[in-house]
Amino acid sequence: MVEITPSLDTHSNKPLYMQLYLFIKQEIENGNLARQTKMPSKRKLAKHLNISQNTIESAYSQLVAEGYIESIPRKGYFVCEVDRNQLVVNRNISAVREKTYRDTPYRFDFTNTGIEVNAFPFSVYRKIAGEVIRPENKEVLLLGHPQGEYGLREEISKYVYESRGVRCSPSQIIIGGGTPYLIKILFQLLNASTFAVEDPGYHRKLVLFENRHEKVKMIPLDEGGLIVSELEKSGANAVFVTPSHQFRCGMVMPIARRLQLLKWAEEKIDRFIIEDDYDSEFRYEGKPIPGLQGLDTYENVIYMSTFSKALIPSLRISYMILPKPLLTIYQNEYFFYTQTVSRIDQEILTRFIKERHWEKHINRMRVVYQKKRDAVVAEILGCFPESVEIIGQDSGLHLLVRPNNGMSEKELVEKAAAYSIKVYPVSAYGRCDHQTVLMGFAVLSVEEIKDAVELLARAWFK
Repeated sequence: MVEITPSLDTHSNKPLYMQLYLFIKQEIENGNLARQTKMPSKRKLAKHLNISQNTIESAYSQLVAEGYIESIPRKGYFVCEVDRNQLVVNRNISAVREKTYRDTPYRFDFTNTGIEVNAFPFSVYRKIAGEVIRPENKEVLLLGHPQGEYGLREEISKYVYESRGVRCSPSQIIIGGGTPYLIKILFQLLNASTFAVEDPGYHRKLVLFENRHEKVKMIPLDEGGLIVSELEKSGANAVFVTPSHQFRCGMVMPIARRLQLLKWAEEKIDRFIIEDDYDSEFRYEGKPIPGLQGLDTYENVIYMSTFSKALIPSLRISYMILPKPLLTIYQNEYFFYTQTVSRIDQEILTRFIKERHWEKHINRMRVVYQKKRDAVVAEILGCFPESVEIIGQDSGLHLLVRPNNGMSEKELVEKAAAYSIKVYPVSAYGRCDHQTVLMGFAVLSVEEIKDAVELLARAWFK
């Protein structure tokens, strides 16, 4: 049996048992404590170091758990055989540099993925959360329905009918942790399909990533959105569209184009339109046009939307409405999938909608975002030359700006960055003219928008 005398610091933030554990572990790894060496008894080591036996017990227990020592009944603790070469490899593997996310040095960030956090109804949401997380509401701690809780699906079905003219039963709704997750389910439901995507468009990169290139067709746009005649030539039988606010170009698909698209879907069996209605709550000019799903009489439209834009991105609650034929396939073959959204979050959101807080929040945010949209447009028109073009400002939380100053997209982004302003290239979403940038306005205040646009005028025109 050996005597060990570590240097223990009683003033350290690190507990004594952890200091002792680390000391013994290092001695074993360095070869100073050989295999089958008997360790001091807990009582003897506690007396030697003038610390409690509980501290020794905790350190020894951790070493046993990690395989550095073993306990032999009525004999004591002995050092195990440890491959020191393998230990070196493991330590090297663990030293991995963390990749930063949204760690931006910019003073102003025109991101299109954020919200106005200061307008979030914290007190209401906190009150509802407190009512949900109570001992008498134990069921929210258990796994729920694979499609999502019926109460939330019922509230969603009422809301989309009143706001978008979308008609469905709550049983047709699938809730999931974000739109990309739900799209992956669609790929399985439509696994024999060739998919068409708007080019440029939000779904382009995701659909290409999940499918072979020959199964993905790029469909160009015009001022009315996706060109249906090009879709007809593509041979695709499923198409992703964002008709209420095309991402990234911002146009709203007119009713005539919507009817043309529905006619395309009706002409052949197993053709489907996937309608992503991601930010339809925010329309600033003209009357809203009903969703494609509400105009569909042949069950060819799969409707998708999210609470990320209108409420909070971190909630990760999205939903899709399946036509009855696809719903039958989903329930027969994919019902084993566990629901990806917490029942607690679902219950909070259900009450938030049912008690009319959602409606009040949306109405308030329309006013907030319209003021920001107006500020962006007014400042650009006031600070930039008349040759500038603003695209897609009638709805949503972003717009496009084409300065027409001779700079390429890359130069526009770099010049803005030199003034600590983040604007976004549009080429990441597909074909573009390489002279246009994307600017979201939800995160910045009206005052920040004014300051940022003034700096952009210097960066791009002076």
